[in-house]
Amino acid sequence: MLVSKVLGITYKNFKYIIDMKIWRGENYHEAGLKQLCDYLDIHDLDKGYLLIFSFNKNKEFKEERVNVQDKDIFQVYV
Repeated sequence: MLVSKVLGITYKNFKYIIDMKIWRGENYHEAGLKQLCDYLDIHDLDKGYLLIFSFNKNKEFKEERVNVQDKDIFQVYV
């Protein structure tokens, strides 16, 4: 089961979906991206945001854009 916190924010007639997850490995991450795409489909959006919290000792702070299921996902690792 994927544990996440999803925020739906509406600002000036635009809707933003932001999903927050804890890093638990690549398989969990791939499933989380699919889950975010499902949320975006529900809200008829093609852009979303993923905030990933890593508690690894050698974590890497990074941000990147990925395309999953024709969705533009901006993800940030902290």
